[in-house]
Parts: sequence; structure tokens; C-alpha cells
Amino acid sequence: MDYFTEQKNSLEFLKKHFKEYYKSKKVELPDRFARREFAFVLFAGKGMIRHIGYEKKKQLYDFLIDRVPCHVYYSSAYYKQPNAPTMQEKKWMGAELIFDLDSDHLPNAEQYDYTQQLEMVKEEFIKLVNDFLLNDFGFDKKYMDLYFSGGRGYHCHISDPKILGLDSSERREIVDYITGTDIKDSLFFHEKITSRKSYGRRNYPGGKTLVMPRPESTGWRGRISRGIIDIVNEIKKSENPVEKLKEYGVKKTDAEKLIQDLSDERVQRIKEGRLDQSKTIRKFFLNNALRKTAVSMNAGETDEPVTCDVKRLIRLPGSLHGKTGLKVEKITVEKLEKFNPLNDTIVLSEDLVKIDLKKSFKINMKNENYNLKPGIQKVPIYLAAILLGRKIANII
Repeated sequence: MDYFTEQKNSLEFLKKHFKEYYKSKKVELPDRFARREFAFVLFAGKGMIRHIGYEKKKQLYDFLIDRVPCHVYYSSAYYKQPNAPTMQEKKWMGAELIFDLDSDHLPNAEQYDYTQQLEMVKEEFIKLVNDFLLNDFGFDKKYMDLYFSGGRGYHCHISDPKILGLDSSERREIVDYITGTDIKDSLFFHEKITSRKSYGRRNYPGGKTLVMPRPESTGWRGRISRGIIDIVNEIKKSENPVEKLKEYGVKKTDAEKLIQDLSDERVQRIKEGRLDQSKTIRKFFLNNALRKTAVSMNAGETDEPVTCDVKRLIRLPGSLHGKTGLKVEKITVEKLEKFNPLNDTIVLSEDLVKIDLKKSFKINMKNENYNLKPGIQKVPIYLAAILLGRKIANII
């Protein structure tokens, strides 16, 4: 069987099972759906079908069953004319605030397998939701909807009426705060005179220390202090502190110098809020406490985060992700910690299907470890969907 026939058969297989899902399930529609633009990518289709609006739910449901798209999107924005062919003609009315965290935003993501990436990006998402959106910004949970993307990350939609009219630059300020952009040490640390010396009739500072905010302080001040203390504890508890520091990107010579500076006495002073005057310590701790406590939201330094886009298309809740077959699943804040996408978003059949696997693949799905080797074998349909979506297997 030639390559193109294999690909065609695999796509038809996925399309068949996606159709069965859309026939049996009514996907969740966003509020004011008639004011939203919808968009689709079809199996074996070229490009995106967009600028579509629906006045009735049935119209969308019929499209999903008849055309069976592999990806389904809708606009975070509300429009007077969502099906107009140009953005200007649509007449923008406002937009939800969207946060999109993906595993490719994480540093060195390629070093980890899919399961590890999902766990790491969930930790970032929990930090975003709990520390920043609920705590610092004080958003009400009733205006906050959380979703697993069906692929490699998580989405948060904020529909608070107070933010719907924000423009891109105003949304950029929110992103800058969450990512800790342009934070300087002078905002957190200040010098405190610890003793004075007298020369004749004049007094001069005899000793100084660098004071940091209390860990219980609000916002970034407390966050940086807690981050510094966490890093100190990690280093001191490590059996190989030099290697631990290298994980933070510190060169071996700098790591050795830093460890020398981190005497037990100095560690105790840091925990009491006194960072001292060591330039090595000061620079290291601010940079890494910031990295540890901020949220990674950019796929690259030049990429504009989704949050700043007031006309963004985002995956439709309840739809299936064309590269995984997993559902775009809604999650409550309370259940986020225990949420497992490789258990909780599987909706395709457990029936076995024969595939030809091109390369080794490991994954844990439905609490079962799969350690697959290349060759012809039988796997559940829900696992086959991921393998076909990644184009590392074909249907036999």
C-alpha cells in the first residue's frame, strides 16, 4: 500500500469515529453564540474555513455531523455581523480575556514526553489560575471557564463584563504582570543600615544588609520572597547542590561561588528577610525566583500571547482535537489539581484496531501504561487516534 493510500485510510478512520461522537453528543456552545464567528479545519482539507455565523444551534450541529471537521474553533470576540468576510465589516463588540498555555511555551519542552509535558503545563496553569487570576486580579469564579485544549495545554476564558472592552495594549499589561516583565530588583529589595561608625563629629554607615519583603506580602513582593526561600531550601537539601544550580542554568564556577556564599548563617538571614550584599546571590535569586513564580505564556520571545488578541479563535468546548481525538474538556477550579487529561477526556471507543506503528511510543492512558514498539499491533481506538494524529502509525 502506498503512502497516500495509507494516509487517506487513516484520515477516513478518524473521520468515521469523530462523526460517531458528534452524532451522539451535543457540544457545548458559548454564550451569545450567534454573535461569534466559527471556523473549521477539515480532514485532508487545505486551510481554514472561517467567517461563519450561526443563528440556531441545529445549524452548527448539522455541520459537525455532515462535514466532520478535525478542528473546531470560535471567536473570543462578539460581533454584530460574525459571518461578514472582513474583520472590519464584522463590527467588533468586545472580547473575552483568553489565556492559552501550551507545552511548547515551556523551556526545554522537547526533552520531555507527552505525559510529562501535560503535567508540567498543568502546574503552570494552576499557578496562573490560583496565584494570579483569582488571587492578584480577584476575578470571580463565575466569570471564569477552564478547559483542557484536547492537545498540549489548557485554556482559561474570562467573561467578566469589566474586561470585555479592553484593547490589545490593555490586555498586554495584564500579560506583562503575569509574566513578570520588566521587574527590577529595586522594586523588591532595599538597603538597611545595620550599624554606624563615627569619625570625629560625623556618623557613617558601618554595615548594610539587603532587605526583601516578607513572604506573606501580597502580589509580586511576597511571591518573589517565597520563591527565593523555596530555591534556598532546594539547594540546601540537595545531595549535589552544584548540579541543582546547573538545573537553574548556573555555570559550574558560579555555582561553586554561590554555594560558598550560602553559609548556614547566611541562609538563616535570607529566611528572616535579609539577603545581604552578595551581588552573586542578589542577581541569582531575583532572576530565578522570577522564573520560578512567573507564568510562561509565549511560544517564543517574539510571539504575541493569545491574551493580547481581541479577535482570537479558540477551540470549541466539547469538540475533538484532530491530532489526538481527545475532547476539549471543561474543568472546575476545584477539580483542576486532580484532573488527568489522559483519563478524563477520552471519549473514543476502547475497541481494538490494527495499526502499523512506525516508531516507538510510550504513554499512560486510562491508567494503563503503553510501551509500544514499531510494527503491526492492536491498540484501543482512543490510542490509535493519537498515533494517527501524530502520523507515526497507519490503519491496517
